[in-house]
Amino acid sequence: MEDLVIIGYGAAGFAALIRANQLGIKPVVVGYGEIGGTCVNVGCVPSKRMLRIGELYNNSSKIVGKKLFPEFFQAFQDKAEIVNSLRKEKYEDVINSYDVKLIIGKAHFISPNAIKVNGETIEAKKFIIATGSSPNVPNIKGLTEVGFWTNVEALSPDKTISSLAIIGGRALALEFAQMYKRLGVDTIILQRSERILPDWEPEISLSVKNYLEKNDNIPIFTNVRVKEVRKGNGGKIVVTDKGEVEADEILLATGRKPNVEMNLDAAGIELNDKGGIKVNEELRTSNPNVYAAGDVIGGPMLEALAGRQGSIAAENAIMNVKRKIDMSSVPQVVFIEPNVAKVGLTALEAMKEGYDIDHRVVKMNNIAKARILREDYGLIKMVIDKKFRNILGVQMFGKYAAEVINEAALAVKFRATIDDLIDTIHVFPTMAESLRIVALAFTSDVSKMSCCV
Repeated sequence: MEDLVIIGYGAAGFAALIRANQLGIKPVVVGYGEIGGTCVNVGCVPSKRMLRIGELYNNSSKIVGKKLFPEFFQAFQDKAEIVNSLRKEKYEDVINSYDVKLIIGKAHFISPNAIKVNGETIEAKKFIIATGSSPNVPNIKGLTEVGFWTNVEALSPDKTISSLAIIGGRALALEFAQMYKRLGVDTIILQRSERILPDWEPEISLSVKNYLEKNDNIPIFTNVRVKEVRKGNGGKIVVTDKGEVEADEILLATGRKPNVEMNLDAAGIELNDKGGIKVNEELRTSNPNVYAAGDVIGGPMLEALAGRQGSIAAENAIMNVKRKIDMSSVPQVVFIEPNVAKVGLTALEAMKEGYDIDHRVVKMNNIAKARILREDYGLIKMVIDKKFRNILGVQMFGKYAAEVINEAALAVKFRATIDDLIDTIHVFPTMAESLRIVALAFTSDVSKMSCCV
């Protein structure tokens, strides 16, 4: 009987196998599909490279005074080179440097302590399920017949297109809309909610929408219900309750679903209301010998979080130390340019949890570095507990927000107060200084301050 079997070799699975080795355990790792999972192959790495290419050409366009676009397939080839190199260096080479028994194949449970892979039965004392997620495909009339893209096809297109209709209005939709727009493709966003980024602060959602429409010329329609999809004259038509949209291709950005098709019933493993594997705070499933980590849980689907969960799951499975993750300080980013980033609670969430809150919003034109960069669009919002002045949440739309949010995550994690931020000298001029300035806004009018305050 094996000590530990890890099912999946993406971010969570790799973190789990590395931690297992560090604790003296040689795990069996069962993987299927491209090693490295979603992030390095069809997620974070390729999409952020494509966004970077678009950013470079967009900046060059501002300098020369006319629109410049990269060559379509050359841009995707550049992306492929980075994906291939990182997959080899960070996954293939890494797994070869650890003491691991690797099995390529699909696993399914046959009992609470056994799986079958490629016809072989493997029994183990403990399991970690880290099988990730897949694009969620909604039930829309005509969609299957007409065809569509998910993030997978959109990151490795087999044809050039001149127009793209995107169904969805969260992170993936916004990133791919800007990505393709800056490749010279007309894009449009169709979102069923009342606003894009519906789980974010309303000031942030509105600011992002205005920016994408004004600066990137991306039409965004909210409160839209897609009724059906049908073929058009050379393109594809999306029929909504507000009219029809025709485009060369349709991209589904309608969320992701956990990969749970592995006969979990045989192992006594229950699912949660999001369709993911139900776990407690220690990442233990309803089967006490099975843990789960990453997207398969159905919570926030973030690469860094998946990796941390994989490590924690391995520690808890091997050592029974009952470690937990502070979910309140997990940051999230939408990597459009400028970035959109958040950590902690929104004002509404904090009030629902019983906090007596206060909040401030500071526009980026009050941040000297933003003005220096001529990138002063956006804002930063901070929510605090009025009584103790500790920081409950921060959201930012602005240049380098993905970098700034890490300091905000530390502030939330360690229950820092606005006074802690104010008393901490920040380098001038930087975008990170926006955190100190929004903290100052609770006691002063920052529009009437000099740069050196």
